[in-house]
Amino acid sequence: MTYTPTPTDPNATPVRINLLSDTQTRPTAAMRDAMARAEVGDEQIGDDPTVNALCARVAELLGKEAVVFMPSGTMCNVAATLVHCRRGDEILAHPTAHLISREGGAHAALGGFQVTAVPGADGQFTPEALRGALHPRSRYEPPQTLVSVEQTANIGGGTVWKKTALDAVTTIAREHGMATHMDGARLLNACVATGISAREMSDGWDSVWLDFTKGLGAPLGAAMAGSRDFIDEVWRWKQRLGGAMRQAGISAAGCLYSLDHHVERLADDHANARALAGGLSQIPGIVVQQPETNLVFFDPAGAGVTGAAMVAALRARGVLLATMDGRIRACTHLDVTQEMIEETLGLVREIVRTA
Repeated sequence: MTYTPTPTDPNATPVRINLLSDTQTRPTAAMRDAMARAEVGDEQIGDDPTVNALCARVAELLGKEAVVFMPSGTMCNVAATLVHCRRGDEILAHPTAHLISREGGAHAALGGFQVTAVPGADGQFTPEALRGALHPRSRYEPPQTLVSVEQTANIGGGTVWKKTALDAVTTIAREHGMATHMDGARLLNACVATGISAREMSDGWDSVWLDFTKGLGAPLGAAMAGSRDFIDEVWRWKQRLGGAMRQAGISAAGCLYSLDHHVERLADDHANARALAGGLSQIPGIVVQQPETNLVFFDPAGAGVTGAAMVAALRARGVLLATMDGRIRACTHLDVTQEMIEETLGLVREIVRTA
């Protein structure tokens, strides 16, 4: 087993349609220009004006006292748990949440935390399930200190937590003396899909972050928000984890550009996802989860093609996607057009027909 990524085979069929993830986007020419012209300074000493502008912008967007610019969403999740919890504490989250299944066990390795899964359909647990996971405080059980949700729920199909459910979770957490953390990697997808503002969606949550490298199309960066005291402690962990940067305004400029130009257009990604799901649903045997945002999960086994075989056949035709938790995941984004969706559907029909 090796952990180092394998470079792309230069002899492989070139990728023409990239549905692997919204992290696959390339900066637009206008975004690159904004980054090239960015005013910069030393972020570590608070002297980068573009980073400072981004933090102020996100604080206003989310309605929080303070914000810190981070290299990645994973570092946001890790730093948040390291501030909210102490060694031996218990975190409650859905079993498909990134902090359980996609972050290399960092929360246990670095913080010594126990993460307990609270199951539920479509990547979300119900308030009743959360209450059922709580236990009395005693010396026999770990202190339950943090509840985390993922908005949108990635492995759940890009589903959107309803505002009423989010409010119920924060109410239960407060009743039991627990902090709350929102992994907001695709929070703005949820906002565009529902018409609920990011400020309202994250109201009542102790910490929340945005990822600029997914649907917003920036090449690097995330921003975490919370109280001034919380963010002050996050800065300690940002330094310890190697996340403090220098002339980070070059990256922050791309993030600011994305907030100005790439939020409303998320609706186009959602429309393309619905078109893809609708076309796949018309192919006999393919089971599709109807998307709420920009993620389409489907299983072609009923059409006589395994997920792995379908992914391989599409890759040979220049279409890139992957299996995830037993299904194929297709992700629409800035670099995916309506024409690409139609071409992909035609290729899937061809592969099923010749299987």
